[in-house]
Amino acid sequence: MAVFKGAGVAIATPFNEDGSVNYEEFKRLIDFQIDNGTDAIVVCGTTGESATMTEEEHMEVSRFCIEYVNKRVPVIAGAGSNCTKTAIDLSVDAAKAGADGILSVTPYYNKATQGGLVQHFTEIAKAVDIPIIMYNVPSRTGTNILPETAAKLCKEVDNIVGIKDATGNITQTTKMMQLCEGNIDLYSGEDGLVVPIMALGGIGVISVLSNVAPRQTHDMCQKALDGDFAGATAIQLKALPLVDALFSEVNPIPVKAALEMIGFKAGPLRLPLTTITDANREVLKREMKNFGLI
Repeated sequence: MAVFKGAGVAIATPFNEDGSVNYEEFKRLIDFQIDNGTDAIVVCGTTGESATMTEEEHMEVSRFCIEYVNKRVPVIAGAGSNCTKTAIDLSVDAAKAGADGILSVTPYYNKATQGGLVQHFTEIAKAVDIPIIMYNVPSRTGTNILPETAAKLCKEVDNIVGIKDATGNITQTTKMMQLCEGNIDLYSGEDGLVVPIMALGGIGVISVLSNVAPRQTHDMCQKALDGDFAGATAIQLKALPLVDALFSEVNPIPVKAALEMIGFKAGPLRLPLTTITDANREVLKREMKNFGLI
């Protein structure tokens, strides 16, 4: 059974002005998501600025989220690293804390061969007994899980169950779905391609957009799951200008600005991420208004 179906929010991490995690605001953001139909919380991913957290802080934020959500919706813990041992440590800690699944990004910087990817994900899977969703985002990591590799892992390793596809390459996604023969849970990793990916058999999205538009993102996915692709497409097309604005600068720069616009104290970004430019802020504000969020 899938870890979740529908809209999983790649949740942002609110910070205080001194750079520490603002746990009280994090509670508000989690409640806002659940109250507005989000189907799962994905904590300590790219949008959560996990790359700037220490390992201890990463584990603490994941544990806090798991405990506070308290099984209201599934929690998938981001637990990837370019070091297999570190990825195992993060995954084991999240599993012990009660995570419903792991989101594991491909190794970055040092990269890996396709054979290295097989060994990397297999070793993580052997260390935990909860489902693993692989995260394929070549634009950030410089590493691409090829369709043949995804198929091998999902067919041969019991608890590797899915993939977050942020390749932006529909041809590759189509080939992967053909080779996997129904053995993979496919999630869009691109807010602009949710409906096309679900038309190929995807079961949802791990979404940046959902931080500020949880109800709309849930509804788009639910309509697609119900077979109402016309209704899902209407939401997808309406959201595209806002999606573009949310990626006008490196994620999560714009989405933290957008969260401020709807009343959350998202707080500062951690360097090397910087505050959104005035020009992009104005475009973002306009599209937030056009989409009915402010």
